[in-house]
Amino acid sequence: MKQKKRATIYDIAKKLNIAASSVSRALNNIGNINEETRKLILSTATELKYKRNTLASNLRKGQSKTIGIVVPRINQNFFSNVIAGIEEASYQKGYNLVICQSNESHVKEIQCVNTLINQHVDCIVISVSAEGGDYSHLQNVIDSGIQLIQFDRVASELKTLKVLNDTEQVSMEAVSHMIEQGYKRIALLEGPQNLDIFIQRKAGYLNALKKNNMPIINELVVENAWTKELGATATRALLNLPNPPDAIFASTSDFSALGVLEVASAMGIKVPSELGICGYSNEAFTEITSPSITTIDQFSIYMGKSIADLYFREMDQEESSRTPITISIKPELIIRASTSRKTQSGK
Repeated sequence: MKQKKRATIYDIAKKLNIAASSVSRALNNIGNINEETRKLILSTATELKYKRNTLASNLRKGQSKTIGIVVPRINQNFFSNVIAGIEEASYQKGYNLVICQSNESHVKEIQCVNTLINQHVDCIVISVSAEGGDYSHLQNVIDSGIQLIQFDRVASELKTLKVLNDTEQVSMEAVSHMIEQGYKRIALLEGPQNLDIFIQRKAGYLNALKKNNMPIINELVVENAWTKELGATATRALLNLPNPPDAIFASTSDFSALGVLEVASAMGIKVPSELGICGYSNEAFTEITSPSITTIDQFSIYMGKSIADLYFREMDQEESSRTPITISIKPELIIRASTSRKTQSGK
């Protein structure tokens, strides 16, 4: 069935045989217009089921009051919470959101960004995909006069507003905690090293080992183990080594840590007494696994609010005085049962 055409002010004007400008004034309650005519226009608008085109109205004023968001995956707690934080702060300002996900595809990320540019959004907020690549599509956002804010995963070479976590420091704290719990062969599941956040998390891991005079063992560092499936595959290989690790830092995500836990359980390896596990992002499931998973809280809702607040703060400034600000939010290590070996043993 063909969709019925949406009524416009021109349809109302044609039905009443009056000027479209008169209809517009009546609907927007501006200018001088006869009261009887105004009532007739409003009743006809109701009859034709006329809906005001807010986007077109805002565009005539030079803005769309819309923020576009591009994230790798909407179904991850971290990204969904960031979106929730942005929405909460933006709603109070009368802004709407358009949300896209790249599914970790660079090609799809480019398509998402181009779609948002064509929709005339006022701002694009993005966390780049794991694939990485050329970031000319993000430069195109800037060249189009659209505010660009990067968060978490960023193209560092672009001078834009950024909202980040201090991932290196908290990663060092996580590994140091595992060392304090008596773990001596700590493996690292790392993310794609083309992204700054995973480079920084690896640096935190290495710094913790150096600080505690522990050797860096290359066979315990596994590249690109950043999903549950890849984390599980990496864990099987690590635990089958002649001298396997006694702890694993899944620096990429809690999903990777969940893969570690499932493999350990299937192999009959006790957590935390025989294997310590630490994840990253504080996904909701980390509290209810058995044992619960030590992780890192990135304060994602607060990050989302900070992104929106940064945008609105920049809007209030003169364009000539705007500078590419970077906001850093300190994450927090949340210690749970999966690394609490001394507590469990009563040491």
